[in-house]
Amino acid sequence: MQPILVLVHSPSVGPATWRPVAEQLTAAGYRVRVPSLLHIGVSGPPFWPRVVGAVRDALREVPAGSPVTLVVHSNAGLFLPVIRAGLDHPVTASVFVDAALPARVGPTPVAAPELLEFLRPMAVNGRLPRWTDWWDEADVAPMFSDPLVRQEVVEEQPTLPLDYYEQRIPVPDGWDDHPCSSLLFGPPYDDLSVEARERGRRVAHLPGEHLHRIVDPVGTARHIVELAATG
Repeated sequence: MQPILVLVHSPSVGPATWRPVAEQLTAAGYRVRVPSLLHIGVSGPPFWPRVVGAVRDALREVPAGSPVTLVVHSNAGLFLPVIRAGLDHPVTASVFVDAALPARVGPTPVAAPELLEFLRPMAVNGRLPRWTDWWDEADVAPMFSDPLVRQEVVEEQPTLPLDYYEQRIPVPDGWDDHPCSSLLFGPPYDDLSVEARERGRRVAHLPGEHLHRIVDPVGTARHIVELAATG
């Protein structure tokens, strides 16, 4: 049975960032689910159980024995161990797409101290601006090739609470009992290629910005399928 591809977006953005790739995969005959994590920041910590719940909800109508492949982007990679542990479905492979790697031994902090130092002055009543509002236009514009796609992605973004980035996520034992691989676009996540290989992971590169999957959904979909098949 062909695994269902579960495309998990970073909680900092929204499911629209996976939509072009999902459309490519669906057109190619793959079964795809794109859970929405937009609601996870509406109340306080802990946040990670709501991430797990959103993925479980997206698979609610899928029989428990049906295999899945987890595909995570950006800091959704830090949640993959708890997602894996919380599913009733066998996970055949996991693909980290320009995604952070969980700690070898948990818990994993969502943000490094220097990022928290950058974020704290932005918080108003404990809540941060949208992710694309953190950066200068010169940093944001290259991530988008289509103004309509940019509008959709930007307007969908949540305003997460600061304590989302202050959380630490558990790393259950045995979560990586299946093939894992990484697809990397560019800085800063391409620096993770060495660590991924040290962990025995296959690594592929598709040069681009952090949201390159909305610019080149065809290439991204092709790499995901290849990595999921070979681990």
